[in-house]
This record gives sequence, C-alpha cells and structure tokens, in this order.
Amino acid sequence: MRAAASRFLGRSSEIQELFNQDENFREMCDDLAVAEQALAASDQLPAPTDEERRAEYQALIDDLVSEIGRALSQARIVPFSRAPKR
Repeated sequence: MRAAASRFLGRSSEIQELFNQDENFREMCDDLAVAEQALAASDQLPAPTDEERRAEYQALIDDLVSEIGRALSQARIVPFSRAPKR
C-alpha cells in the first residue's frame, strides 16, 4: 500500500479504504511494491541483463500505476471527516 500511496500523494485515505475492501487492489499494490524492489535490485545484475530487466520492471511499474489510478477513479471513494463531538 505504501508504494501506491507514494505515487498518489494526497489520496492515501482512498488507497487505504480500497486496499481494505478489494483483494484485486491489494494485489496490485503488492505487485507494485515487489516491482519497485526488483527495479532497485536490478542495479546488481550484470550488463546487458541489467538494462533489459530495468526496462521490464519499469514497464511493469508504469502499467501497475495506471491500473491503480483507474481503480481509484472507478471506486469513487469519498473520504468523510468526522464531525467534531459536541
């Protein structure tokens, strides 16, 4: 979930809500985190494998970010703030 929240600043409450409600969204968030970790680790791969892998991981990240953005748009989650107690 943190990976998605870092990509969609200001929408963390929506991400949290959807993450709690939707298994597919959770999987997308988890996949994004794994892909970002793999991209960071690809620096340790020997050339030219490293460039190929980085391109693959970056494409996967881009696709997941797009999917997560679409899911957020379609979810229409409206965060409510609590009214002050009287």
